Amino acid sequence: MFGSCAVDPSHVIMMPPVEYSPPPESNKTLFTYEDLANATQGFSDANIIGRGGFGYVHKGVLPTGEKVAIKRLKVGSRQGESEFQAEVATANRIHHKHLVSLVGHCTTGLERLLVYEFVPNNTLEYHLHGKETDLLSWDKRMKVAVGTAKVLAYLHEECEPKIIHRDMKSTNILLDCNFEPKVADFGLARFFPETNTHVSTRVMGTFGYLAPEYALTGKLTEKSDVFSFGIILLELITGRPPVDKDQFLDDNIVDWARPLMKRVLKDGNFSSLVDTRMQNNYDCTVMARMIACAAVCVHHLARRRPSMSQIVGVLEGNLTLRHLDHHNCHESSDHDN
Repeated sequence: MFGSCAVDPSHVIMMPPVEYSPPPESNKTLFTYEDLANATQGFSDANIIGRGGFGYVHKGVLPTGEKVAIKRLKVGSRQGESEFQAEVATANRIHHKHLVSLVGHCTTGLERLLVYEFVPNNTLEYHLHGKETDLLSWDKRMKVAVGTAKVLAYLHEECEPKIIHRDMKSTNILLDCNFEPKVADFGLARFFPETNTHVSTRVMGTFGYLAPEYALTGKLTEKSDVFSFGIILLELITGRPPVDKDQFLDDNIVDWARPLMKRVLKDGNFSSLVDTRMQNNYDCTVMARMIACAAVCVHHLARRRPSMSQIVGVLEGNLTLRHLDHHNCHESSDHDN
């Protein structure tokens, strides 16, 4: 039985109620709650394909026969309302073949729902780290790396103002039937005014993918996304998750991989770093390019990380590794100034 105590009402901090706002003007379809309930068989548990702090994602079928993924945000959640507004605002401005498309949304009472195209082949995290999945081949890993790099280059360098995703991770990279990547989840995305060198914000994102300067200071730049992309490259190269929960020591993929990357880029023997399940079935020249990109992306100093368009060029072989040399990632101290 729990004890009881008297509480001075003057010391009780009351949280302000969640402020609900109409969605930004949108060219997307506005669904009714009934439309989406019917599409998901009453939001049946059998149709749940994802879940998180935001709520649940259900697979649905519209009357047209189109399959969709419906994200139902938690009612009364301040973060859920913020994510809803960010997703709709961002979706109105961005169009890229490697982005998951927002089909429409629903605001009924306190309900906030987002309707996306359905991407049928699960997440990159599932294919790399799932226990009952087929091996992801080297060609498919390269396809994922290049496609993801291209969409980040688009967000950072072609959108005005630029957009920082802020939660790049393998669970937010969905794969279609041809293993082409589609980046999802813009609930934490931030627009980045051209006049600013950085924005200061509450630290959000996923442990294991956060750039060190962002985690420590809350200062956000596009180089925060570059660091997270470097972690994704390390997952593709090594087959390891960002944080190995089964290991007490060396549980951080960057700390484990950094000295190995420096060594293998010098001696050309990748066996100590590369996912052993691939059994050396990869092109060594292309592997060297990916390792060099990963190394410079996860540099401790943000200013030494490259732009995403440079990474695309190196991964595709249109730029040489010399274009990364001035970042001096694998040759300089991670703690220089």
